[in-house]
Amino acid sequence: MAKNMTAGSAVATTTPPESFEGAMAELAQLVTQMESGALPLDASVAAYARGSELVKYCAGQLEKVESQVKVLEGDMLKPFSGDDEGVQ
Repeated sequence: MAKNMTAGSAVATTTPPESFEGAMAELAQLVTQMESGALPLDASVAAYARGSELVKYCAGQLEKVESQVKVLEGDMLKPFSGDDEGVQ
C-alpha cells in the first residue's frame, strides 16, 4: 500500500517520481523536514528510505542523459579541465 507524504510528516511511498525535477523537489522537502529535527524516529527512518529511493532515481536519470549526450557528441566529449581555459 503506497502512502503519501504530508506537509507535517514524511512517510515512505513506493510511487516513482513523475520527473527528475519532481524527485529533486521531493528530496529537498525531505531534507528540510529531517534537518528540522521535528520528525519522530519512525518518520525519520521512512524519510531516509524515501530519500534513498529518490537519490537512486535521480542518479539513474543523470546516467541516461549522460549516455545520450555521449552518443550525440561521439568522441568529442572529454572531461572538463580548468587547465584548458586559455587553449583554443
